[in-house]
Amino acid sequence: MTDTRVVPSDDTRLLLGRLADKLSGYRPEAVMLEATRLAQALVFAEQLHGPTEAAFAAERALLAAAPPVRDGQTRGEYATLLRLIAEGVTQ
Repeated sequence: MTDTRVVPSDDTRLLLGRLADKLSGYRPEAVMLEATRLAQALVFAEQLHGPTEAAFAAERALLAAAPPVRDGQTRGEYATLLRLIAEGVTQ
């Protein structure tokens, strides 16, 4: 059996960590919204690369690595999941 997991790039792992820090640092008990995942991916990618094609690629890679939000999932729970993904523990 072949391992088909995709290993996130250094940029993607960095962005996963930054997003996790934001979510766990501000209202971690609040419900996580899919709209937050989408918006913050753009914000963090542009903070890292400016408004460039590199930011667009980083945003897409971050969204591919960060799974869709589950119903009832808190920001803190989602942050923990992102950290596990960044560390290669889960996908």
